[in-house]
Amino acid sequence: MNRRELIGLLCGAASLPSGAARAQQPAKMPVIGFLHSASPGPAAENLATFRQALRAAGYVEGDNLAIEYRWAESRYERLPALAGDLVARGVSVIVVAGASDGPLAVKRATSTIPIVFAIGGDPIRAGLVPSLNPRSGNVTGVTFFSVPLGPKRLELLHELVPKAGSFALLANPDNLNTKSEQTAMAGAARAIGLEFQVVQASSEAQIEAAFATLAKQRIGGLIVSTDALFNSRIEQLVAMASHHAIPSVYFLRQFVSAGGLVSYGSSITEMYRQVAGYTAAILKGASPAELPVLQPTRFELVINRATARTLGLSVPPTLLALADEVIG
Repeated sequence: MNRRELIGLLCGAASLPSGAARAQQPAKMPVIGFLHSASPGPAAENLATFRQALRAAGYVEGDNLAIEYRWAESRYERLPALAGDLVARGVSVIVVAGASDGPLAVKRATSTIPIVFAIGGDPIRAGLVPSLNPRSGNVTGVTFFSVPLGPKRLELLHELVPKAGSFALLANPDNLNTKSEQTAMAGAARAIGLEFQVVQASSEAQIEAAFATLAKQRIGGLIVSTDALFNSRIEQLVAMASHHAIPSVYFLRQFVSAGGLVSYGSSITEMYRQVAGYTAAILKGASPAELPVLQPTRFELVINRATARTLGLSVPPTLLALADEVIG
């Protein structure tokens, strides 16, 4: 191309209507802000599910989508600053998972950027949405409704350890659901004549100290509270329960797959698929107000019979018949 041809081409481009010039520019790549209250390592499997579901909806990270990750590393006091950082970057949508403190921090940081949460507690009680079908606002998401199942987990553990006279709840004091969960569990324990106490842990070292305390007290059984920290410490919790021979019930099947005794709850894998579906819908133009908060439609009972034998427990036939899966 000679100099005269090049000048002509540039002049022709400059004379195009502004709309036509904009049409020739590549579309801006959407950016998801992903905020989690725990750490990236333990969340890797769930994050892989999230990316896979996005890919199925037509969004591939690094191709037509970017994701900005922020991790609180189980230090919930960091969540407001991390949320503010994502808002300042002007992301297209914010996905926030883990403790309810995370979605609340993001909600306080923005009233315009769409928010999709993934939590285990009640989003109405947490103050995230006024109803499961809010019809306004910038917040929606998925709950696997784990926190309200605490009393049911206590009852299941009582069936497995019927001679135990005292149970405990392992809870994270930094989690805003802890107080309401503690109250509900204490009431359920009283109803069946059990002594009940709460032991607290908000770090790896405190988890070990809590189990040492429970072992000295010869606690009859333990209910592990729904919390992002505990979800990120599955191997440690199962190992501590095994080392101190404390029958324990958990909120996710992953604990039982790792050697825990029993779990009762919904599928966190399915929750991340649903979150990805909502995120993709928003990227395609849907409003959060058009997307009702999703709840699980079924709950899974998973029992590790090998662990029960190690603890000297006999699993009642009625529980075996109700179980969705029996390991060992």
